[in-house]
Amino acid sequence: MSTRIATGTPKLGDAARSVWGKTDRTGTSPVGWLPLWRHLADTADVAGRLWDQWLSAAVRQRIADELPGGDADARTLAVWIAGVHDIGKATPAFACQAYALAERMRDHGLHYDRDMIRADRKYAPHATAGHLVLADWLGQQDWIDPHSFAVVVGGHHGTPPTHESLRDAQVRPHLLGDQAWQQVQQEILTWMAERSGAEGRLVDWRSVPLSQPVQAALTGLVIVADWIASNEKLFPYVLDGTDADRLTAGWELLDLPVPWLPAAPPASIDDLFDARFELPAGAAARPVQRTVAELAASMPAPGMIIVEAAMGEGKTEAALAAVEILARRTGASGCYLALPTRATSDAMFARMLSWLRRLPDSQVGRGDRDVRLAHGKAALNPDYDQLRLTSLPSGIGEDSGGAAIGVHRWLAGPKRTLLSSFVVGTIDQLLFAALRSKHLVLRHLGFAGKVVVIDEAHAYDVYMGRFLDRALEWLGAYGVPVVVLSATLPAHRRAELMAAYDNGRLGPLPPLTWRDRGKTRVDPYAALRTDLRYPLVTVSTSDRGAAATSCSDSGRNVDVTLRRLDDDLPVLGELLRERLTDGGCVLVVRNTVARVQETATALRAMLGPDTPVSVAHSRFMAVDRAAKDRWLRDTFGPPGSGNRPHRHVVVASQVAEQSLDIDFDLLVTDLAPIDLVLQRIGRLHRHPRDGRPDRLGRPECWITGADWNTEPPQPVAGSRRVYHLAMLLRSAAVLLPHLDGTPLRIPSDIAPLTQSAYGGESLGPPSWQPAMVEAEAKQRDEIAVKEMKADGFRLASVGEPGVPLISWLSGGVAGADDRAAQGHVRDTDAETLEVLLLVRTPDGLRLAPWIDGGGVIIPTASTPSWRLGRSVAGCTLPLPRTMTAPDVIDEVIAELESRIDLSAWQGNPWLAGELVLEIDGDGCARVGPFDLHYDLHRGLHVVRAG
Repeated sequence: MSTRIATGTPKLGDAARSVWGKTDRTGTSPVGWLPLWRHLADTADVAGRLWDQWLSAAVRQRIADELPGGDADARTLAVWIAGVHDIGKATPAFACQAYALAERMRDHGLHYDRDMIRADRKYAPHATAGHLVLADWLGQQDWIDPHSFAVVVGGHHGTPPTHESLRDAQVRPHLLGDQAWQQVQQEILTWMAERSGAEGRLVDWRSVPLSQPVQAALTGLVIVADWIASNEKLFPYVLDGTDADRLTAGWELLDLPVPWLPAAPPASIDDLFDARFELPAGAAARPVQRTVAELAASMPAPGMIIVEAAMGEGKTEAALAAVEILARRTGASGCYLALPTRATSDAMFARMLSWLRRLPDSQVGRGDRDVRLAHGKAALNPDYDQLRLTSLPSGIGEDSGGAAIGVHRWLAGPKRTLLSSFVVGTIDQLLFAALRSKHLVLRHLGFAGKVVVIDEAHAYDVYMGRFLDRALEWLGAYGVPVVVLSATLPAHRRAELMAAYDNGRLGPLPPLTWRDRGKTRVDPYAALRTDLRYPLVTVSTSDRGAAATSCSDSGRNVDVTLRRLDDDLPVLGELLRERLTDGGCVLVVRNTVARVQETATALRAMLGPDTPVSVAHSRFMAVDRAAKDRWLRDTFGPPGSGNRPHRHVVVASQVAEQSLDIDFDLLVTDLAPIDLVLQRIGRLHRHPRDGRPDRLGRPECWITGADWNTEPPQPVAGSRRVYHLAMLLRSAAVLLPHLDGTPLRIPSDIAPLTQSAYGGESLGPPSWQPAMVEAEAKQRDEIAVKEMKADGFRLASVGEPGVPLISWLSGGVAGADDRAAQGHVRDTDAETLEVLLLVRTPDGLRLAPWIDGGGVIIPTASTPSWRLGRSVAGCTLPLPRTMTAPDVIDEVIAELESRIDLSAWQGNPWLAGELVLEIDGDGCARVGPFDLHYDLHRGLHVVRAG
């Protein structure tokens, strides 16, 4: 591998050397500016070092596979394209921005009409100009279509040019420069081709149709190299010293972590699981875990694995084992673990850290692991915050596996979320990979070098599913291994996920033509749509389609008794009073926060002080929500995990059904779609446990939230707002035999119930059919609307090789940050709005008294300290949809903004742009037409006045 770096002054004429590339923003440079050639050389050298020491082997191979000279060609291309990325700065449109420097260039023969250029320069931003200049130069080298290469230059500021923007610049040639300018452009391009070694390769590359994934990966790499080379602390504006010394000094100061190189796993699967996870003494890998590990080692790679197994079967550990095996086979250097929510991401982050501390590198002592928790409140996670505030050490490793873990400061910067090696975050980060938004190539570059794990795959609705399918298509095109986990995945969804991945991995099926008239197209996924075996592990095959392997479960079968319960609070109270006579822990799951709060209030009154009642839902401050999640896991987790109370009732929303290892003696749940009912049942008698009260010794689930006396049952209004009525009725229909006395067997009944509820067959008694038909027709119409809405922002499918990324992001969401982007990948009828909850006292605003550091006064006339700002950020609270509906949200925001002048807060990164909701000492507030009350035990309660 060539790592040569040119030394000395470049062989450029005076005019080319006079072109400026950077101006000093800090005032510390003795020169005040940096020549374009110097910045191009820096960027090329950084790109070479990134290729050699940072970029994942999987990404390097993906690029190399498309070039005739393999890896050597790929490295040369990366260095060369990075070295010409700013050629558009050698144009009048760019140069005129610094008058004194432009006049200096004029003295060297680079003339321009200042007034004309300033009037039109908006039509030729330097990235667009660079695309045209490079494409024209390559055309002179007899390239027929250079645009799949030139678009890397055109897109290096995060958005590829559109056809319209290229045309706008082309019809204004004065912006690109006359013959003198063209001579300088050609001189710089020729110099960089010689410097990088690309000069002798351009002839062979001109017939290469670069694929869109490779175009995007190269663009992302150029952006990273450009950002590093543009950092004045790393590459100061001085011209002394050699190129090699300049690169060495900047690179050592940056100190990027090296990519993980997976070591060979232990010879046996049992040894692998014993080495990587905290297993009880003498424990062996479970059947599902063993099957996943075996298939990960033998399946075509890259490919996708779909793991369907019951709650508590160890799917997470199986996925992490698959990550290690697939990474070694494909050259991936990390993983992304995608979870449904912030809370589930936080819980998974701790598990990933435990795994990482046991994960070896193939070269002991080579470096450390960089990690990232990717959601909006990550810094409030104590594990992540501790790592974020600790500098990464270097050269630490252990023979037994594992390495030091930390958060690299540069990689933790904006837009770099996925560039760390090991990342845990919400599913949104993956869905963003299918959202047309600026700097999308950086997301793609981050994913391209990883193994992606998607947990709780059943939890994503039709709207999110559109983005997920497109994201999987692009992952397949990059060759990213994917592991999908679910306990309750509908069979048709299993087939759709595999088909989406194959469309990227193998290309879409060719369209039918007139020659195919009368022929029946074979569906390669037909078997997946009807396979009812469980547990089931499905993997990619070498051709389109998949192979499904069934295995046994862990042998722990549970018979659950299901019963109907009238949706009446006194009836619920009487049931719990009788069942809890001898103690016990009960989980009551409601489909809306309003029902959680109403139920908890009623039960506290009915059950009295001897039966504590707690709530868990999303409408708590972030700091309170995090504490409540920890309390749930510690109190109701596996045997030995905490001090389990003698008697307790938890009333929760859907937060209790996802990725929480909690175990209750009795379950009461609102009617919900069948997969969610089964997830909730997964929290019932989850672990073998001695000492359950006799009355609760057998698992029992009561289904409420519906009028069971009507035909068909009528779900309560809140449930109908959250879920499609059709899915609620189909859930009730498949549960009928079990509600009438047949025990529900877990896990053997999970697959039949799920596939029946999500299948196409009619369900329920004849008397239900008119209502079922009407509900299902309405659901089909609503799904069509959601799909059309999603497609308005969704990234296009992967194009044919050679089709440039021109207009790739056209019509997207521009420079939306993660919070704004989330609104495009999640389907909500109302906007989301978060506020900072503070207490108004005579002395000013204070933190709530019950939180850590509570009672501290928060200044509003000055900028709070970084530490205090972080404490305030922990008080983030989501407002309910009733306050963010289109008819009231503007009034709510306007009133909150008018109450307090927070201009002094804009200098604090935690607080800039935030709104404050102030409550009085009793927890009360009034905003517009809403009366609000907040307390630690109930969360936020909102009532619309009148």
